[in-house]
Amino acid sequence: MEPSIPDDLVRMQREWSATYAQLAQQPGHTALRRRLLKLSMALARHPLSPAKRAELRQRARSGGTGQ
Repeated sequence: MEPSIPDDLVRMQREWSATYAQLAQQPGHTALRRRLLKLSMALARHPLSPAKRAELRQRARSGGTGQ
């Protein structure tokens, strides 16, 4: 059985989505690009299955945390 998704990972995914949206509004903003890259790398390091990654994105969008 795969472990549940940690709350800090859900928060990180929410932050990634918010940063992505800000960057879409302010293209070329270097600090936002760097932040998005840093968050992307941190999220990619977690060993989640494709199904858990989809669940992570869903929970981040819905505002849910943990289990």
